[in-house]
Amino acid sequence: MAATAPARPVTWFSVTTDMPTTPPAVRQVPAERTFHGDTVTDEFSWLAEKENPDTIAYLEAENAWTKAATAHLTDLQDTVFQEIKGRTQETDLSVPSRKGGFWYYTRTVEGKQYGIQCRVAAAPGEVDPPATGDGAPLPGEEVLLDGNQLAEGKEFFALGTFDVSPAGDRLAYSVDFDGDERFVLKVKDLRIGEVLSDEVPDTFYGSAWSADGSTLFYITVDDAWRPNKVWRHIVGQPATDDVVVYEEADERFWVGVELTRSEKFIVIDANSKVTSEVRVIDAAAPTAEPAVIRERVQGLEYSVEHHGHRFLILHNENAEDFALAYTSVDNPGDWVELIPHQSGTRLESVDAFQRHLVVSLRRDGLTGLRVIADGSTDSYDMEFPEPLYSVGLAGNPEYDTNIVRISYTSMVTPDSVYDVDLITRSMVLRKQKPVLGGYDPADYEQFREWAVADDGTRVPISLVARKGTPRNGTAPLLLYGYGSYEISMDPYFSIARLSLLDRGVVYAIAHVRGGGEMGRRWYEDGKMLTKKNTFTDFVACARALVAASWTTPERLVARGGSAGGLLMGAVANLAPEAFAGIVAQVPFVDPLTSILDPSLPLTVTEWEEWGNPLEDADVYAYMKSYSPYENVGKLAYPKILAVTSLNDTRVLYHEPAKWIARLRSVAPEGAYLLKTEMGAGHGGPSGRYDAWKEEAFVTAWILDTAGLAEAR
Repeated sequence: MAATAPARPVTWFSVTTDMPTTPPAVRQVPAERTFHGDTVTDEFSWLAEKENPDTIAYLEAENAWTKAATAHLTDLQDTVFQEIKGRTQETDLSVPSRKGGFWYYTRTVEGKQYGIQCRVAAAPGEVDPPATGDGAPLPGEEVLLDGNQLAEGKEFFALGTFDVSPAGDRLAYSVDFDGDERFVLKVKDLRIGEVLSDEVPDTFYGSAWSADGSTLFYITVDDAWRPNKVWRHIVGQPATDDVVVYEEADERFWVGVELTRSEKFIVIDANSKVTSEVRVIDAAAPTAEPAVIRERVQGLEYSVEHHGHRFLILHNENAEDFALAYTSVDNPGDWVELIPHQSGTRLESVDAFQRHLVVSLRRDGLTGLRVIADGSTDSYDMEFPEPLYSVGLAGNPEYDTNIVRISYTSMVTPDSVYDVDLITRSMVLRKQKPVLGGYDPADYEQFREWAVADDGTRVPISLVARKGTPRNGTAPLLLYGYGSYEISMDPYFSIARLSLLDRGVVYAIAHVRGGGEMGRRWYEDGKMLTKKNTFTDFVACARALVAASWTTPERLVARGGSAGGLLMGAVANLAPEAFAGIVAQVPFVDPLTSILDPSLPLTVTEWEEWGNPLEDADVYAYMKSYSPYENVGKLAYPKILAVTSLNDTRVLYHEPAKWIARLRSVAPEGAYLLKTEMGAGHGGPSGRYDAWKEEAFVTAWILDTAGLAEAR
């Protein structure tokens, strides 16, 4: 490999006025890279210099141009923001969850950006949660953490861990004020309501308490920002005395830590994209050495849950869609089958309660829950009435219970919380997310369509539209896609989406390969050297919707984020004529450059998802053949809006910045916009009102692109 870069010029872009009338003209600074005998020139690689004032000035110039280019949408943006705000019950309260002697919940208050974490004492034997009413504080409320107070004076705020000790007397929490997902860990004594002197900087998500609450386990990252160390901290002692309990040397692996629901074991898991290794520590003996459940074997994935005398093992050993087994707590060894592998039924997780197991699964593109009584081989699957829906467990911190809480939603049903009696099978609706302004699910319809991919594979599509929306090709349509990491884009409800549906826009989700909607094989057929299936599936979905008279290419807008942003960039090159516009949020559009650089955050851990182009010439050539940035051509591109964040550590800001610059250089007739959040991370703005404003901006752009800007 060889790489050279000339000195950066002093003048590199121009903006004529405070309200520009043309995009910023970016100076090209050719830099070469050579791998596998292939030399590539990257004229915009200098934009990766985050500390360079010229880079910041360029991003700000792009923001100024985006603001000017969308100035005509200001009123529509404000209208959509007010619609989102007006449909949301701003002062609200989540359904309290019982743990020990308390009910825990989160409150939101009108006019405040962040949630307030609270609890109230529970009466002995109390099963039903307190009524949430109009969202006002519950009698006897104790405020554990107020995000609004923590965020005061900050442009960004995110909560990392929020972890109450088993006795309920201590709270571990962590905060991030930059958006780079590096948190300061603190401890609060809930008996006296004071934050202790314990403070650990630069921690990652995840924590676990010992059984007596004297010891806290947490995670830090390496220079590539990979979570690689689990530490033990004794409350009251300085962080400099903390001890590394486990360090993961293999750069492909991440580590995590948690306390089992039974509060009997600390679980330390190390996972690459395709391999797992789990260790446990007796929570009553926090200084003990971690014990390995099974040594790692390349390609073997497993997770561990404690249940009485056994560890439950969810695994893929000779089981592509996973099986459930168990082994002895006292002497972990052979795995005894509990639920055998069944092709087409993907087992995703198992939750153990004292007298029951609940298995989360998916089948035929839909999620499900299976209940198994302890000591019995009998089981039943919960049933739900709608043809499209998403269901999963919600919280459930209590181990000794016969009642579990589930979350349920569909494209037309707002987020709903049910308590399910595992013995009687009765379900009680505890709360459905309020949608103000007279929302009626009967005014909307959801549908399932199927596209046929180039290789004959049938690809599911979930759709929702307001009743009466024409099916003659005249309706605008927004098509969303992701398709990576076996992450499924299941049907869900969105208040913000109503601003599209009520203006006649059809909303659709393309469940493309690379996701997990149809099982493990669906994922395997959309990664590594089959990654292009993700892109061709999406194009097939777009064309199928046109063929079914849902829309036309002139009114079809595509949207995706992160790895879904890679999908957006790829289909822009693959079939630009199929779309009127593309929204790419925090888009992974320069994947080859990033995956070639092992010094970048998370690169090595990604090799089992995309392949290793450093070592494998075939992977290099394959990635180069689909990389959006590498394949920008002299094409008639649709309108493109790229949204990114300066402090994103997962998809670095310079990928979309370079992409937009190259699009303008190679295909200058197109309309391309770049919007950078200068104080946020991968998830965008942190406060809920700021997030609504961002969504209103994107929605207005979509409506304009689809020809509905006048639909105020």
